[in-house]
Amino acid sequence: MAVAAELRASGAEVSFLGTRERIEAELVPAAGYEIDYLKVRGIDRGNPLRAALAAAEAGAAVGTARRALRRRGADVVMGGGGFVAGPAGVAAVATRTPLVLTEADSHLGLANRLLAGRARRICLAFPISGREGERYAITGRPVPAGVLEAERGAARERFGIGPDARCLLVMGGSQGARTINRCAIEAFAERDGRDFHVLHVAGKRDFGELEDRLAKAPRNDRYTLLAYEPDLGDCLAASDLVLGRSGGSVFELAATGRPAILVPYPHATAGHQEENAAWMASAGAATVLADADLDPEFLRREVGELLADERRLGEMAAASAALAMPDAARRIADEVLEAAQ
Repeated sequence: MAVAAELRASGAEVSFLGTRERIEAELVPAAGYEIDYLKVRGIDRGNPLRAALAAAEAGAAVGTARRALRRRGADVVMGGGGFVAGPAGVAAVATRTPLVLTEADSHLGLANRLLAGRARRICLAFPISGREGERYAITGRPVPAGVLEAERGAARERFGIGPDARCLLVMGGSQGARTINRCAIEAFAERDGRDFHVLHVAGKRDFGELEDRLAKAPRNDRYTLLAYEPDLGDCLAASDLVLGRSGGSVFELAATGRPAILVPYPHATAGHQEENAAWMASAGAATVLADADLDPEFLRREVGELLADERRLGEMAAASAALAMPDAARRIADEVLEAAQ
């Protein structure tokens, strides 16, 4: 969406390919873009029958995508990985439409691996060993404008956080991270010893359970529990330290200069969350905690010590900000516009 906004600002007409079952069916029209729908699903590698059905659907979706590209007179296609990008990219190749790929993780996903040889440009969030040369560009991952534009004072006023208070942001992605959610509510609401505000974005799945636990917890003061935030801009602006997973959100942490305690999702494809966390940790911007090692008492002490250590927190924040690539969306948009010429 951030790249689309940059393209639109440059005078380009932008439309999307997506599915009716995923979040783009809501977000894309709401942002004022047109969308053509494909019938595709992810490939379940553990179930041969479902994998075969997904492959058949993807083959049929190529035809739908080709017709959409011709109907719209597309000059270039940008693929962001995932199961929609596969048929869209094949359709681009079949119609001889220039193709630009983007990769948000520290390895190429399946669709991007299959299409990389036919793409005009591959924009990488991270340097990837073996993926060098003029076809590849290190652009970073686009960050929503709301994250970059959020104002700390207004955000703190919204959440009722005092200007001098310390604040921990707990987050785990749009669906939430159950182990982090449960450990955090126990560590910071059900146990004593907290002297800071907690801003907790739980995800819709776990919100009901956590809301009930928080209502009964002895330390539910200065604890703001949210089901979902669309761009996390206000949450990041209001916080001093972040506890969460290490998916694509690491770029939002860097863009806002936020230090973090990262708990990589242990089942992420090709271990990319461990690599993302290592990227921040090696720069001094984060500490890393294994999901299996989450413990409420340890977490309470670790967060408390970090928030109390102003010098260390400041050093981590500076290291995080040094990793930022705030112009990623503009750089990718420039690559797309160049490919369209």
